[in-house]
Amino acid sequence: MTDNTWLNRWDERYSSEEFAYGTEPNNYLREQLTRLTPGKILFPAEGEGRNAVFAATKGWQASAFDISANGRDKALQLAGQQQITIDYQVGELSTLNYQKEQFDAIALIYAHFPGNIKSSIHQKLNQYLRKGGFIIFEAFSKSHLEYIAKNEKVGGPKDIESLFSIEEIKADFPDYDIIELAETEIELNEGLFHNGTGSVIRFVGQKLI
Repeated sequence: MTDNTWLNRWDERYSSEEFAYGTEPNNYLREQLTRLTPGKILFPAEGEGRNAVFAATKGWQASAFDISANGRDKALQLAGQQQITIDYQVGELSTLNYQKEQFDAIALIYAHFPGNIKSSIHQKLNQYLRKGGFIIFEAFSKSHLEYIAKNEKVGGPKDIESLFSIEEIKADFPDYDIIELAETEIELNEGLFHNGTGSVIRFVGQKLI
C-alpha cells in the first residue's frame, strides 16, 4: 500500500498551477528518443507529464502512471495544450493493468521509489518491455547527497536508499545489452525543484531476452 505521507508529498507538490519540474522534457530523454523508432513507451512515476507529452508529440504512443492524481490532472492539461493524448493511470504499479511485453521502451526519468521497493518495481517493469526494447534511465546517484549538502535547490531524495548506483542498475536489469551506463555530473534547470549541479546515473539498455 502507498504510504500516505509519500502520497501527500507528491499531491502537494503538484497542487499549484506552476509545473514543479517545468513543461519541457528532460534533456537526456529528448536526446535518446531521437535515436529510436517511435512505438509504445511507458513513463513510470511521471508526475505532471512533461516527458510523456513530449514523446507523444514525436509520434510515440505514450502511457504513464503515478500515485498522484494531481500529477495526472496537470499531465492531461499539458497534453490538451499540445493537442495530443496520453494514457495516464493513477496508482501503484501492482494495481495497474499493463501487459507482458506491451512496450517498446520504458523511460525512468527521476523515478525515485522508496529504497525497499525500487528493485522490485524495476523487475516488474522489465516484464512489460518486449525483447529488443529499450530502457532509458536518468536519476540521482548515491553521490548526489554531497551535492544536496551544497545546494538544496538541485533537488533529489535525501536518503541514500532511494538513490542509485551503477551496481544496482546492473543487478536490476541483468539481461540487457548496455549501450550506456555511467555516473556523471550534470547541470539541471528543470522547473522549481531541479536547479544546479548534481550527480546522476544514466543508463540506456536494450533487452536481450
